[in-house]
Amino acid sequence: MLEARKLVKSYALPGQPPLRILDGIDLSVAPGEMVTVIGASGSGKTTLLNLLGTLDTPDEGELRFNGNPIFQGNKCLLSKKTLAAFRNRSIGFVFQFHHLLSDFTALENVAMAQFIGTGKLKPAKERAAVLLEKLGLKARLDHLPSELSGGEQQRIAIARALMNEPKLVLADEPSGNLDSRNSRMLYELIASLSKEHQTSFVIVTHNEQFAATADRCLHMQDGRLQACEG
Repeated sequence: MLEARKLVKSYALPGQPPLRILDGIDLSVAPGEMVTVIGASGSGKTTLLNLLGTLDTPDEGELRFNGNPIFQGNKCLLSKKTLAAFRNRSIGFVFQFHHLLSDFTALENVAMAQFIGTGKLKPAKERAAVLLEKLGLKARLDHLPSELSGGEQQRIAIARALMNEPKLVLADEPSGNLDSRNSRMLYELIASLSKEHQTSFVIVTHNEQFAATADRCLHMQDGRLQACEG
C-alpha cells in the first residue's frame, strides 16, 4: 500500500554543511498493518512521517501509494491541488497535541475533516457521530475541547483522522501527554481500528512496550531504519 525507497532528507544549517536526517530510508507498509517507529529524540522520526504524509518533499528517493508514484527525487508528480486532495482523502494524521479547534465541539471538529472536502455538512456530521460513538464519546458530541480530558481529546483526534476512511494513518507520539492507563487504552483502540478497518498505521512512539506489540517495530538510528531488537 505504501512504499518508500531510498528516501534522503537533509536540512541546511547556517555556516555548516547540510545535516542529513534521513539517509536512504526503505519502508513498505501493507494494508491493515500497524508499524511502530522508536528512536532517540532528533533521530528523524517526525521528518519521516512528514515525508510519508506528503507534508514535506524528499531530496532523493521515491514514494508510492498503491503503486502510484507521488515523489521521485525532489519532484512531486502531482499538482498542488491534486496532492492536497490526495492527502485529505488518503491519509489521516494524529498529533501529540491534538490540534483541535477550541471554538468547535467534538462533533464539529471531527466533521470538519470531511466537510472541507465535500462541502456537505449533514452527512459529515452523521459520520462523525457514528465514529465518536464507536470510540466511546457519544455523550461528548457537544462538548468543547476545553471540557474534555486529554484521553478524550486524543480519541477525537483519532476519529477526525478516520473521517475520510484513509488508507494510511500517521501518528506522532499520540500518547505523549497521556498517563499510562490512558496510553494503554489508546494503543489498544488503535490496534483494534487497524484490524477492523484494514487501515495502515505508522506510529512514532517512545513507548517501547506498546511498540513491541505492533505488527512490526522499527528503530530509527543514524538516519536509517532497522528491526527492533527482541
